[in-house]
Amino acid sequence: MAGHETARVVVTGVGVVSPIGIGNDRFWDSLVNNRSGIDFLKSIPTDGLPSAFGAEVRDFDPVEFLRDRKFVKVMCRDIQLGVASANLAVKDARLSPGDIDPYRFGVEFGAGRMTFHPSEVAAAVAACSDQEGFDLTRWGEGAMGRIAPLWLLRQLPNMPACHVSIDHNARGPNNTITCRDASALLALSEAVRVIEAGRADCMVVGACSSNIHPVDIAKFHRFEGLSRRADDPSRACRPFDFERDGAVVGEGAASFIVERYEHAVKRGADIYAEILGVGAGSDGRGHANESAGMGLVRAIQSALQRSKIRPGELGHINAQGKSTQPDDIVESRAYHRVLGDCVLKVPVTAMKSFVGHFDAGAGAVELAGTLLSLKHGMVPATLNYEIPDPRCQLNIVREGPRKLATRTAVTVNRTAMGQSAAAVLRAI
Repeated sequence: MAGHETARVVVTGVGVVSPIGIGNDRFWDSLVNNRSGIDFLKSIPTDGLPSAFGAEVRDFDPVEFLRDRKFVKVMCRDIQLGVASANLAVKDARLSPGDIDPYRFGVEFGAGRMTFHPSEVAAAVAACSDQEGFDLTRWGEGAMGRIAPLWLLRQLPNMPACHVSIDHNARGPNNTITCRDASALLALSEAVRVIEAGRADCMVVGACSSNIHPVDIAKFHRFEGLSRRADDPSRACRPFDFERDGAVVGEGAASFIVERYEHAVKRGADIYAEILGVGAGSDGRGHANESAGMGLVRAIQSALQRSKIRPGELGHINAQGKSTQPDDIVESRAYHRVLGDCVLKVPVTAMKSFVGHFDAGAGAVELAGTLLSLKHGMVPATLNYEIPDPRCQLNIVREGPRKLATRTAVTVNRTAMGQSAAAVLRAI
């Protein structure tokens, strides 16, 4: 759209399915009242697992949120959570069929690896096995037929975007971002570019993940580090606290209705915030880049530059705050490098202390927390921040919610490999 001003892009709907509440009101009430969603796992056996803790979405019945209950059979847990959150966001935005040209209504969704249960393929594996071992030549002879015909549809990361598109007749641009923790903000970035390019008026943006699975718990323990605490689950996740010892797995999803400002105003929509800028970066190669979180530095710098916001104008930071020793230190260094002397003036919250860590979905739930913070003018506390770590000198919000000085915020996410994204938003 050369020769035209860049379109303003706003958020007009939020839908949350989280361990601390399904729906915006319950989610926000838990945040401001310091109610953790981390507890002893109940949905899976924990014998032999490296941790018995997790943040589960309790009392979730997907049938209540889906267009047709028959779709449950082709949705794994991740997809169910994501589609439910999208339906809540559409309802929150007061969108009805016919309000938007379907060809100018798109979907951008973040997702990750969707883990299946071994029992789903056990019969096929057994058909290829005998006393001599596993014979792959038997696969096409009959073993493959012992797997449910639509089994693969339950595991594909692009399926949340497909289901959301079908549910809401969104025939515009449709894409899936699979970049772990950064997926939600990268999906938001792409949705903004689509609207700015004039290819859509409205987009459903979101991300979903469920890591409440023995394979995921073992993976997190091996490659990223789970908390080894075994006494009080609500105290296990301790972002930036000196005694933090690892992450806690979780699950959840959040979705957003992202619109061109003029389109939102014309239909009389309530606006949560304007998306001022989204940036991305990656550490790349080299210890110096990794230890300083240079991917996150560049992501925040880019978002601030696009938004034309100075560090001192930020009302708060919604941090990655994974609660591992190295990740929190790297993140803190990145904030000091970007914000300089302002770093100790900007309040910081870390919502994984409430909901745990679950890749793509966690970033989306945290983005929802940022938007609701801007709406209410309050930033929630970081749970379990009791002993400040001198290596993480930040203005951590503790004990209870704090009133915002300005309704402008930056929310960030960073993967263990250094892929990073940041978004600057302002309430209007």
